[in-house]
Amino acid sequence: MRGAVIHAPGDVRFETLADPKILHPTDAIIRTAVTCVCGSDLWPYRGLETIGDPHPMGHEYVGFVEEVGSEVTSVKPGQFVVGSFATSDNTCANCRNGWQSNCLHREFMTTCQADYVRIPNAQGTLVATDEHPAEEFLPGLLAVSDVMGTGWYAALAAEVGPGSTAVVVGDGAVGLCGVIAAKELGAERIIAMSRHEPRQNLAREFGATDIVAERGDEGIARVKDLTGGIGADSVLECVGTAEAMQQALHAARPGCNVGFVGVPHEVAIDGQELFFSHVGLRGGPAPVRRYLPDLIDRVLAGRIDPGKVFDLALPLDQVAEGYRAMDERRAIKALLTP
Repeated sequence: MRGAVIHAPGDVRFETLADPKILHPTDAIIRTAVTCVCGSDLWPYRGLETIGDPHPMGHEYVGFVEEVGSEVTSVKPGQFVVGSFATSDNTCANCRNGWQSNCLHREFMTTCQADYVRIPNAQGTLVATDEHPAEEFLPGLLAVSDVMGTGWYAALAAEVGPGSTAVVVGDGAVGLCGVIAAKELGAERIIAMSRHEPRQNLAREFGATDIVAERGDEGIARVKDLTGGIGADSVLECVGTAEAMQQALHAARPGCNVGFVGVPHEVAIDGQELFFSHVGLRGGPAPVRRYLPDLIDRVLAGRIDPGKVFDLALPLDQVAEGYRAMDERRAIKALLTP
């Protein structure tokens, strides 16, 4: 088969790779329908995470089951399935408590920008649709496998509720999906922090009522102006930088929760400052599997369309251009079709 391999910062290649095989009775093999480049893939691409030896890339996927291990009974060959970037058996104590992304047998997916993918823990990870979805739904279902599920978790962790005011820090795919989630959960006012007009427009389409382009102290002051000097009821931090975290914490009112889902890079939190702010923090890798049935239904019913975050579609063999376009902010998110 063929797939993306990262060799060094800025160096992603499309190469011939060994076909995946069933290694454990809990595995499945899927044929990829669509995959994509994630904003978190840009951390190693930009040299901000160690790459080490050349290795495959990608953790977002939907596709058709080709083969299953002997212990997999929840899906069968021929079915269309959606999974999560974090695999889970969906039976351990952490999974039963709703934290499948902290499954005791968790494996993170890392090989999905390819024609075929081996899915560990397939029994608990994969969710099959009732029938093969129409092509128009594929981008939205792919978004559910990570960015929509992650934006949903950010909104839940921030305790967005009916009539509330939510701030979304970050205008990448996760942040934009966080806007969708905040609207679905009943937020009356959604303030999207974005400096890029195409992303601002999409945020408004998804439900943002206000846009704040300022950053730092000016951005915080603008949020305070929009919230009667107090701050937001809920804040979604969807970037992972120190600046974004500070923006989120200082945009929050006392008693507010910040849901942080951006993978932290050089983020340090002052314990005393947090203590006296009365702001709560909850984050981590999103337990996407918990939300898959609900989010799949919302996409197929046409209630939400997170697939609109894909503003660049390429054949899989042009994956390197997908990375370049996202790195240069020419694209929000690149969809890849084998």
